[in-house]
Amino acid sequence: MIRLARERSRFVCQQCGALHAKWQGRCEGCGAWNSLTEEAPAPRTPGAPALRPGARRLHFVDLRGEGTPPPRAETGIGELDRVLGGGFVPGSAVLVGGDPGIGKSTLLLQAAARMAEAGRRVLYISGEEAVEQVRLRARRLGLSGAPLALASATALGEITAALEAERQAALVVIDSIQTMWLAGLDSAPGTVAQVRACAAELIRLAKGAGYALVLVGHVTKEGQLAGPRVLEHMVDATLYFEGERGHQFRILRATKNRFGATDEIGVFEMTEAGLMEVPNPSALFLAERRGHVAGSAVFAGIEGSRPLLVEVQALLAPSSGGSPRRQVVGWDAARLAMLLAVLETRCGLALAQNDVYLNMAGGLRIAEPAADLAVAAALLSAAADIPTDAGRVYFGEVGLSGEVRQVAQAELRLREAAKLGFTAASLPRRIARGSRPLVEPPGMALTEIGHLSELVAAFRPLRRRSAGGQG
Repeated sequence: MIRLARERSRFVCQQCGALHAKWQGRCEGCGAWNSLTEEAPAPRTPGAPALRPGARRLHFVDLRGEGTPPPRAETGIGELDRVLGGGFVPGSAVLVGGDPGIGKSTLLLQAAARMAEAGRRVLYISGEEAVEQVRLRARRLGLSGAPLALASATALGEITAALEAERQAALVVIDSIQTMWLAGLDSAPGTVAQVRACAAELIRLAKGAGYALVLVGHVTKEGQLAGPRVLEHMVDATLYFEGERGHQFRILRATKNRFGATDEIGVFEMTEAGLMEVPNPSALFLAERRGHVAGSAVFAGIEGSRPLLVEVQALLAPSSGGSPRRQVVGWDAARLAMLLAVLETRCGLALAQNDVYLNMAGGLRIAEPAADLAVAAALLSAAADIPTDAGRVYFGEVGLSGEVRQVAQAELRLREAAKLGFTAASLPRRIARGSRPLVEPPGMALTEIGHLSELVAAFRPLRRRSAGGQG
């Protein structure tokens, strides 16, 4: 007599989705504490045939072929369409994440209402708010007249039954995926099993029916989308809504997009009438900049395909304790530590005993290495108490030996700076051989820097170390 092994329960991490045979306090996959939840294994069907009757066999084609770009359904919000790559693609699935209260539901309600006003069939399903709550927000935003189909539900069976009956829908918004639950699973809503199963079923329906699907997702304290990482692999695009709740600016960033560019951003301003587009974010980020203030420099950056000018602010203060503080907002703290070490070792500056505070004005997060030169200029300006040139921008990557390395799309950065009235730029020294001549904007003076010590030379009163270093 053959006995089949009994299916045993498993423990799944609610942060990363890692499987464990038994419960333990700390997940071995991501290191999170108290994140394991017991889940029953999925039922298996023994003896399933390799190919079901009537199923199609796989058909291979040549790599050569003529394809046309996928059609787009524009939302009427230019910044959102930019991040999506031109609008929603029929049959695509988009995951939108962000902190609570950052404006995810507001933006999607505005986009859904505009598409509905344009004559498209749009369904908005809320699992977190009642219908009257969504209506109240719509009235506050001036959208109550839009022909938007609205519903409040959390049971996936009810939602799929309604979606299967739809034939004309162009967009379906699920707010949020963590509130959905499938009756066949024993786990609670928001767990890994529920999120994964509900998302898979909704995406399957969207692919079959041909409408665009938007899933709203919660984020953890670390700013990552809650639930299993496999959810991000299941969708076609992942968008993050960034910004401080007390700040009026919001940044919508694409970290994955199968139908457009990644790292593209859209800039919005939160107002009483909802989220308003910011078509020229450089001018807005620099609107409150005061010239002739020490510790300020303007960085000419690139976010996706868009040039962007941002003010870098630095403040140095004598340290009162034994361990100097390093506070960074909007930039990588590890990169600041590296840049301070280069200034100390390669340029002979005594900055180690100072508290250093660095801020990217406007609430924007910069991950581009090209910001190194602008950060160095702000730090040098703060240390010497000498303002930088109010009409100058900076960009360039700094290496560990102090060399300033070239960065991509220098002409695009310079054109954006010239458009906003800047007349000078400090940039990496160009390599003569094998490179195309740089087209300089008219009326802009360029200062090429090969080593960080050349930038230090512009701030003469800086205190040097008594011995060693370049400079």
